Amino acid sequence: MAFERITQKDWYKILGAKPSDSPAELKRKYQKLALLYHPDKQKADVPAGEVEERVQRFIEIDQAWKILGNEETKKEYDLQQREENLANKWPLHAQIYLEEMSWNEDEQCYTLSCRCGGNYTVFKSETKEVSLVCCDTCSLVIEILQ
Repeated sequence: MAFERITQKDWYKILGAKPSDSPAELKRKYQKLALLYHPDKQKADVPAGEVEERVQRFIEIDQAWKILGNEETKKEYDLQQREENLANKWPLHAQIYLEEMSWNEDEQCYTLSCRCGGNYTVFKSETKEVSLVCCDTCSLVIEILQ
């Protein structure tokens, strides 16, 4: 299942979780909320408007679990969140193509010198996943274009 970048929802917040929570902890938090908001577990005297809100909340909880409960989609989501956080918090120095960086055969990585004298480094194993790279010395960031 490929993770799509359409949503800006904070799936951790929906589950009341943190990215550092273990899979077991995430599951426990999901199960607790799923029981609380499951449509079949609602009292009969709840007003119709509140029932709809609770159903929507349950759907969000279920969506959060589908992403965070799967190791692959969780990894993709965490990477996306990290990139968005970097883009929002760090100055973007340049947009470049991987081919514009120098290839280091010994280290199996691409490097580019930063204006501060530091380096941007992308290891061969990361080339498909990474789109933002921090300088190893300063706070500048480059975006890798595909």
